[in-house]
Amino acid sequence: MSISGMMRTSASGMAAQSSRLGTVSDNIANASTHGYKRAFTEFSTVVLESGSSSYVPGSVDVQVRYGITQQGGFDYTTSKTDLAVSGEGFFLVNDGSGVTYLTRAGSFVKAANGDLVNAAGLTLQGYPLNGGVAAVSANGTTGLQNVNISAMSLEATPSTQGTFYANLKEDSDIQTSTPGTVNDTTSVYSAKTSMTVIDNVGREVTLDIYYTKTATNTWEVSIFDASTADPTTKSFPYGSAGDPPLAMETLLFDPTTGQLDTTTPSPSYIDIPVPNGQTLRLDMAESSELADEFQILKSDVNGNKPSSVESVEFSGDGTLYAVYGNGARVGIYRIPLATVPSPDNLTPEAGNAYSVSADSGNLQLGFPGTALFGTIRSSALEKSTVDTASELTTMIESQFAFTANSKVFQTGGELMEVLVNLKR
Repeated sequence: MSISGMMRTSASGMAAQSSRLGTVSDNIANASTHGYKRAFTEFSTVVLESGSSSYVPGSVDVQVRYGITQQGGFDYTTSKTDLAVSGEGFFLVNDGSGVTYLTRAGSFVKAANGDLVNAAGLTLQGYPLNGGVAAVSANGTTGLQNVNISAMSLEATPSTQGTFYANLKEDSDIQTSTPGTVNDTTSVYSAKTSMTVIDNVGREVTLDIYYTKTATNTWEVSIFDASTADPTTKSFPYGSAGDPPLAMETLLFDPTTGQLDTTTPSPSYIDIPVPNGQTLRLDMAESSELADEFQILKSDVNGNKPSSVESVEFSGDGTLYAVYGNGARVGIYRIPLATVPSPDNLTPEAGNAYSVSADSGNLQLGFPGTALFGTIRSSALEKSTVDTASELTTMIESQFAFTANSKVFQTGGELMEVLVNLKR
């Protein structure tokens, strides 16, 4: 047996146990680090070719691995910008120099410039919701921006969509006068109501809605700007010059069901150009003509007056909403999640982050709740996956293994000393 080979083998064993103790120390130090994934050491045998009459000792090879795919538990907090991923996927963060990393550490807070940064100073990345739509690039970070919540101080959103369902009295008299005719002081109507919408600068605009029965199962809807009404008479139609309606539409009802006629078919909505605002598409699909009094069944319209942002909140699909003082919620960003084919082969970086490596495979992006990606939990942080009791047990095992290897090395040294002393 080669004494020098025995000493080299025991030295490799001590080095291997030192590496194992290094991962144990890192794990114990990060036992309370949110989003930390446990590191561990795997050993493999290095065998050298031996003859039949003697044995040539080999050594032990060390491979450090990371349990990145292991799901940690959750700590629940009172901060809505604390985020955790339940399932697969990582947050995309930027270090400020243009480099994008992956992380599960979601303790984000608002920085001085309004960016959401985690404890390592990495900035959360997301897609701005321009027009309510975020287009994700499935295999790259194109279009991602720093998620910033400082510019949301005051905002007004004009009305663009609404629903307005009414029941029209079935036995109403048919009106022979043309409804809403300009300068026609004899014009009459069957029912009238109003609704409030928002223009481009956040002003409330009152729309007066007139229903006129013009024939059996036929109603004409005319919509006026209430501000153009004659201040004295409030007559119909409006204005001293007989201002025409903003929009008019004819609703046809099925006499057997009292619902909108789908065979003709009757229009189910009306487009209204709001003064100093956007075109409002008002859905009337569930209006009815039944033997009951005129009544509003549902009235709802989007848009909000100028209001300051009081808070932000995240939904499970990754949408970041600004919550205004008037109760309006406006989506401003959508947060994607990223993964790779082999997450355990990602390269660990400082700040509890990971970068893509050749062994991990290429980056894949998607929104929470879709395909391979988990969901986002707000007011929660993922715990470290370290089990302190297991790490202490591993530490004791490594300590004994290191001591045993040192004894082998010591014995080899003593044998070598005997050989040297043979010459004396």
